[in-house]
Amino acid sequence: MTIEVRSRVDNGVETFEATINGERIHWDRGLTYSRHIQTDQLLGAQIPVSPEPDEMLFIIMHQSMELWLKLVLHEGKIAHEQIRADRLPQAFKTLDRIATVMRHMIHSWEVLATLTPHDFLTFRGYLRKASGFQSWQYRILEFMLGNKNADLIIVHRDSPEHTAALNAALQNPSIYDVSLQLLARRGFAVPKELLERDWTQPYQPHAAVEKIWMDIYRDVEPNWDLYQLGERLAALEYYLQEWRFKHMKTVSRVIGDKRGTGGSSGVSYLVKALDQKMFPELWSMRTDMQAPVMGTPSGCPV
Repeated sequence: MTIEVRSRVDNGVETFEATINGERIHWDRGLTYSRHIQTDQLLGAQIPVSPEPDEMLFIIMHQSMELWLKLVLHEGKIAHEQIRADRLPQAFKTLDRIATVMRHMIHSWEVLATLTPHDFLTFRGYLRKASGFQSWQYRILEFMLGNKNADLIIVHRDSPEHTAALNAALQNPSIYDVSLQLLARRGFAVPKELLERDWTQPYQPHAAVEKIWMDIYRDVEPNWDLYQLGERLAALEYYLQEWRFKHMKTVSRVIGDKRGTGGSSGVSYLVKALDQKMFPELWSMRTDMQAPVMGTPSGCPV
């Protein structure tokens, strides 16, 4: 049976229509799915450097992770501006999306974990010095969250474009820095030296900031949006650390305690990252929190 295809011109673009399996399907010579998604370029980007079949999994896994990192950075920039503009309801939606993406990234390590030590060793030597340590997008994510370390930029010095992006992220206040600025605008006594400082330096915890978060968490109702901001920031760090943990365990499962292809100590290097804290006072104040004082129950004598 020959399917009849009808055509017409809409706004200067040739448009087609056909009935396929009872559905009226439309398409045109303008924007197609493949052109919009860049399918051919995307599917042509997997170029193994070895003849080993398991390398394809390794490439696609890491390419997928880089795509999700691109989305996290895109949304993170939006959240940064929303917090800076005191548009917290909009920021919450954005931060929730980032958290959802990060949960997906965490589960994606399970796909790579299907790569056995034997599978990986068949092509590991072909990778030479290439390493996830060189992911400039991941480094920008760390800078965005406050884990600033200018020394790490040197790995990317052969790419002026990546170096410029990393330096810009290094010099920009982190999402925690703009959150503290918001607290100051709301009337909380954030120390002045934390509001205007050298953003290229990692944030150092401050007792005054811990007290501010403690006050917000102790008196939730009048500070509800700030309380929600604190919880969403804590969620970002929680999921980042879970991602790091799954990364570490996956690497341990695949290569044991071997050194990384980029020269790092491998698993032990990844373990050290688990001790880093992006938003320290949001965690330290939890230790000293006490149960809220409850009102006198109804009907009980005073």
